[in-house]
Amino acid sequence: MSTGHQHSHGPDPDAPPPSPEALGRRRRAVWLMLLLLVPVGLATVIGLLVLWPDDGPTRAQQAAEQALPPGTTYPDGRVASVETVECGVEGQPATCATAVVEVLDGEGEGEYVQVQLDEVVIANGVQEGDVLVLTRDAGAEGAAAYGFYDYARDLPMITLAVAFAVVVGLVARLRGLAALLGLAFAFTVLLQFILPGLLGDSSPVLVTLVGSAAIMFVVLYLAHGFSARTTTALVGTLFGLTLVAVMGAVAVATARLTGITSEEAVTLQGYDPTLDFSGLVLAGVVVAGLGVLNDVTITQASAIWQLHEVDPAMTWRELYARGMAVGRDHIASTVYTIVFAYTGAALPLLLLFELYSQPWNVVLTSSAFAEEVIRTMVGAIALVLAVPVTTAAGAFFAKAADTEAGAATERRVTALRARFAR
Repeated sequence: MSTGHQHSHGPDPDAPPPSPEALGRRRRAVWLMLLLLVPVGLATVIGLLVLWPDDGPTRAQQAAEQALPPGTTYPDGRVASVETVECGVEGQPATCATAVVEVLDGEGEGEYVQVQLDEVVIANGVQEGDVLVLTRDAGAEGAAAYGFYDYARDLPMITLAVAFAVVVGLVARLRGLAALLGLAFAFTVLLQFILPGLLGDSSPVLVTLVGSAAIMFVVLYLAHGFSARTTTALVGTLFGLTLVAVMGAVAVATARLTGITSEEAVTLQGYDPTLDFSGLVLAGVVVAGLGVLNDVTITQASAIWQLHEVDPAMTWRELYARGMAVGRDHIASTVYTIVFAYTGAALPLLLLFELYSQPWNVVLTSSAFAEEVIRTMVGAIALVLAVPVTTAAGAFFAKAADTEAGAATERRVTALRARFAR
């Protein structure tokens, strides 16, 4: 088998169907792995129940509600006319504008209102016919005041989302649609459990770890099917998540990362200074590692099971060695992926440091830069170590399925299923 970079996340349609013996080995391996995964799954469910956020608003949410005038709404408005004016100071010319905008929805629908646009908005371009998002403050005496909030981006974002879903469905077919369902489930957990939990009093590490484990249990089986390959990948992914959490906690503590290095973090601190911002850094590392860990572990699990079915007589050591030959190439390419992904996200920060006349060692160890470096290194180390762990787990359970222990486990499970069927 070639040791090139493999991404065989599903069965090869050109490969011959597995023999009854191979199917039996897969089934026994799954039952063996479930002896490990069922307790982890139960712990995840218990964690969800214990850590599920209360229905009431958190301190940060209460502060944010007080910061905005009561009754503030965000209607769309279409620009009817734009009149520019000079608004700069001496030596720094700038152009602002007063726009007449037709309110398209909400309580003031059909009204024409004046909205002031600053030089940043004008520099990005505003023309007649453009649709803007406005703020509408009803006012204490019912005299509504309107202001510019943002550009309306509904159409391009919805178009891209539909195009993404269509392309995934056409190319990946049912498996792609299942992956989209898994993505919807992941965002549901993120919005309903992880984010409210991070704003509450629970440990950010526990909330993120439990939520991420719940996502992986559902997403992996939904996207890749219930099989020995997927179960092997789940074992490796859960190991990677745990490693990210442990290593991240140690790195954040020893490096004394405050987590307050961005405008968004400063805003959050204003709403609730008691938030664990160092924990939020770690939570971001765990969430960021979900997708890449999934990619790596599924690829490794596929390689192991394909190798085992090609030559069932291969020993555990041989199976592990050949699987790692694939894994090393995958590591080499995926390390670039994760490093450049973080670099792209931190590009404005890098540009600022390019402008500062500071020694390179001061820049690299500064709070803002160190946060990105540690986030990248922790994710990369967990990613790399997940490869040999997934490979070893796949090789172990593949060989264990051929032993008497594997056959005995399947007999017990069959007996239990028959007893419950009565």
